[in-house]
Amino acid sequence: MRQFFGMSQSGNLEEAVRGLKAPQLIMLMSNNEQFEDHVKKLESLFPGVPSIGCIGMSYDVRVVEKGVGVIAYYDGVNAVANVLEHVSVMPVKYIGRLQKDIHTIKSSGRDTVCIDFCSGNDACVLTTIYSALQRNNISLVGGTGDGGKISANGKVYEDAVAYALVKNLNGKVKAYKENIYHQLGNYRFVASGTDKANYRLGQLNGKSAKQVYQNILHVTEEQISTQTFKNPFGKINGNDTCIISIKEVSGNSLTCFRQVNDSDVLILLELGDYRQIVRDTIQTIKNDFPKISAVFSVNCLFRYLLFTDNNYMKEYLMDMSTLGQHAGLVGYGEHYNNRFVNQSMTCVVFE
Repeated sequence: MRQFFGMSQSGNLEEAVRGLKAPQLIMLMSNNEQFEDHVKKLESLFPGVPSIGCIGMSYDVRVVEKGVGVIAYYDGVNAVANVLEHVSVMPVKYIGRLQKDIHTIKSSGRDTVCIDFCSGNDACVLTTIYSALQRNNISLVGGTGDGGKISANGKVYEDAVAYALVKNLNGKVKAYKENIYHQLGNYRFVASGTDKANYRLGQLNGKSAKQVYQNILHVTEEQISTQTFKNPFGKINGNDTCIISIKEVSGNSLTCFRQVNDSDVLILLELGDYRQIVRDTIQTIKNDFPKISAVFSVNCLFRYLLFTDNNYMKEYLMDMSTLGQHAGLVGYGEHYNNRFVNQSMTCVVFE
């Protein structure tokens, strides 16, 4: 199989797809102003080709911040794209579509991955989708787009998740998740006073969440929303840690980018040696895949901001390009199987 990446910093879709021939799946990453026009235009240029899309930045060795990026697969791929609607109410109502698509392309965990673009309500969406994927040992990689909109097969949806099942006809696939944080000290907190609907964290061990965070890290209230780049929260999930980013201060509470429930046990995290962690991830992938056709990744917006602030983003993309054809999305939340995480990188590698 092969992966195509095209882009236009000015948002010219025809420029972005120049040279693309006979695609078997297309992924569109556009800007808020042109998204709907791009969805229609893409369908007219490649009628009937399975496609998913969202509003967001894209990249290969360069970042497209406000234009349009297109990732496509061809030459040895079997793919299908579809959508689950009303994800804030009952995404399971449409799970039959995914079950049928899995059967249609004869998916298996060895050679098939599910890539999804979501408009929101991620945790519920992932639980629903993975319930079908898990039966076939199919991995999932994806992320949340901006603007509350996604697209599938030439149509724009709100309150929905678009997904693509991608089957590599010439080899295996494998999903990865990268965490550049580790536990800070021995802090352990029991969450309470949470507002699940608004992702609000009220108290930690019975004290104001805002005050606890400030007291430990010695930061002002104004610094909290950027301190999360270095010190997010973490929720223990078996042998893994799900990262929880802070969005803003809400009175004495903290509003997060991921839902926290009463009685959840949280820890505090700190930024590690991200350059070395990235090198280790790349080496792990190379050890697993002597021959790589393509890599698709989703990097959190906060990782993008952190890397950019530290003049590392360009170096990061060049390092990832040593794997071969690498391209991806800057997301507002990352998906890895049934997990919705923040400040992480998830990716799928195709042999």
